Amino acid sequence: MKLTIKQIAAMAGVSVTTVSQILNNKGARFSQETRDRVWAIVKEHNYKPDFFASNLINRKSKTVGMIIPDITDYFFSKIVEGAEQYFNALGYMVVLCNSQQSQEKEINYLEELRHRSVDGVLFATPHLLPPEYSVKSPYFQKMPMILIDRGINQREGGRLIVKEYEGAYQAVRYLIEQGHREIGMLKENTGYYQLEERFNGYRDALKDAGIPFKGRLVTSGNLTVPGGYRAAKQLLQQQEVTAIFCGNDAMAIGCYQAIYEIGKQVPGDISVVGFDNLNLTQYITPPLTTIEQPSFEIGFSAAKFLIDAIEFPERRIPNKVFDTKLIIRESVQMRTKG
Repeated sequence: MKLTIKQIAAMAGVSVTTVSQILNNKGARFSQETRDRVWAIVKEHNYKPDFFASNLINRKSKTVGMIIPDITDYFFSKIVEGAEQYFNALGYMVVLCNSQQSQEKEINYLEELRHRSVDGVLFATPHLLPPEYSVKSPYFQKMPMILIDRGINQREGGRLIVKEYEGAYQAVRYLIEQGHREIGMLKENTGYYQLEERFNGYRDALKDAGIPFKGRLVTSGNLTVPGGYRAAKQLLQQQEVTAIFCGNDAMAIGCYQAIYEIGKQVPGDISVVGFDNLNLTQYITPPLTTIEQPSFEIGFSAAKFLIDAIEFPERRIPNKVFDTKLIIRESVQMRTKG
């Protein structure tokens, strides 16, 4: 049987108010003996507070919503993991919503979360939000929201920015340094996250090395393993390609399969570089050279921003910039002339 705060008070010989204040770390005016007596009962019976009842008193549910565009995406699974670690350590529960990249579903989830009185929302979206659902709208004055959106929605604070351009530039520059000049790219389809900075980094690295940009060496697909496979099949029709920079690691895995199906090898015939540094990429054959972006830390930092917005609404939420890093493994080989 679950112990109630009233029963704890009776067992300790104190009032319900006394127990409540001690459990909420507001019991300094009570003797150490009283505090110890209450905590001993709590620990002996493994008492956990009723958050619904607490919500009525404190106007806090200790629950946050989290909306992500694709629950199967490896990148977002790490975002969720990082966020949950921060939330759970502070006693917050997470209501996870999968929008499947649909803005209609996003809006429906926002409405549902608001009606369920969550304390705030962590919102990963590929979309430009309607004005009535923006961070500054009156709609969200009582329900703080932190966006993970690559900066597409304008706001002064709470932006989580990854140096994607620098990472892509470094990846392509590395391929050029290994002697490659016919470098293809697998980029994302429109409608998902617009990874233009990765494409710009690719194009500028070629330009700075004096290598002409060739549109036929860029093909598009979904940021998934099948998407990378299909885009690579199309790109590999250009037989001069010796290296491929992929929009993310999932595409790179699909790219491997497409290369093997035409009887070629990675990296002996074609070198491949990804972007994300998912854990699994060090275990595929050959291990994938990739650009690391700290997805776990992005989720962790976004969660911290949200809790700060909930607990200290008068404070300005800062912006945070995340560096990228080239992780060199075995999927790139030096290209010799001739």
